[in-house]
Amino acid sequence: MNVQKQIEDYISGHPEPKRSDMQELHRVIQQIKPACKLWFLDGKNSENKTVSNPNIGYGHYTMKYADEKIREFYQVGISANKTGISVYILGIDDKTYLAKTYGEKIGKASVTGYCIKFKTLKDINIKILEAAIRHGFEMYNEKVS
Repeated sequence: MNVQKQIEDYISGHPEPKRSDMQELHRVIQQIKPACKLWFLDGKNSENKTVSNPNIGYGHYTMKYADEKIREFYQVGISANKTGISVYILGIDDKTYLAKTYGEKIGKASVTGYCIKFKTLKDINIKILEAAIRHGFEMYNEKVS
């Protein structure tokens, strides 16, 4: 099954309003970064054990670990969870940046070093979320330039 079909199946498998919110986020991210690499991670490890919620990824990011290992991953990701939706923005070195820059403006959301979590899109300011996502894509592009 191709990635686009996996993404469609994942989104359509959620009840409303989460399904519509996930579809809208998917559309918005692809509008911000058209033709970016798409990822779908089913949340299972190599032994087929569930280790995380499934997630959709956008863009391309090379993660470097302390032990010098390198892993290819996405720059921005979204995932449905029990209480709502998480948006992951990877590659920002300053782990306080998202909270300081967007935390008070975004609305009813929890903002950590790389994650913005909220119950529904109506609880947040989507333009502020878009700005955070744009920043995530731009930060990584500046690092590799």
